[in-house]
Amino acid sequence: MGIKTGLFKWDIKEIAKALKIKETEVRLYFTDGRRISFMLERRLAYEVLKGQLAPSEGARYDLIDAEGGKWEVRSISKGGIYFCPSYMVGSGRSFNEKGFLKKLKEVKGYIVSDIESFPEIPFWIIPVEQIIQWWEERKLGTTTKISRQIALNLISAISNNSQSTLR
Repeated sequence: MGIKTGLFKWDIKEIAKALKIKETEVRLYFTDGRRISFMLERRLAYEVLKGQLAPSEGARYDLIDAEGGKWEVRSISKGGIYFCPSYMVGSGRSFNEKGFLKKLKEVKGYIVSDIESFPEIPFWIIPVEQIIQWWEERKLGTTTKISRQIALNLISAISNNSQSTLR
C-alpha cells in the first residue's frame, strides 16, 4: 500500500516580520494543531489535492480532492495524534468505535502532518485502508490516540515500503 509524501516550508523570519510578532511566537503558533490546521487544510486542499475545503466546519471530513473524494487532516503534535472523529476528542467526550468505523467508510484517507518539525512540515497522504489495517492490528491503541513516536514509527514503516514524493 503506497503513500504519497510532501513537504511544506515556511520562513519564520518573514512570518514574524509580516505579523509583527517574535519568531518564538511564530513557532508556538505553528506547532499548535488547533491553529496551524487552518493554514495546513488550505494548502493541502489547493496545492496538493487540487480540490477544496469541506463546505462547513461541521462537515464529517476536512477536504475534497479533485475527484470528489473526502479526506481528513490530522497533525502530529508533541501530544501525539488521533484518528477518531473530532467530536470524540476533548473534555467530557469519549471514543466510540462504531462512530470511528463509520468515519472510515466515509473518507478516502488521512493527510497527516508533523507540525513539530516546523518550519519544514512533512506530510503523508495515507489511504483509509492503511488506517483500517493499523486499527485491526491494534496499532492505534484503544481510542485511536497514539503518541508522536508511535505515529512516526508507523508512518516510517509504510514509507520505507512504498512512497512517491509530491513536488
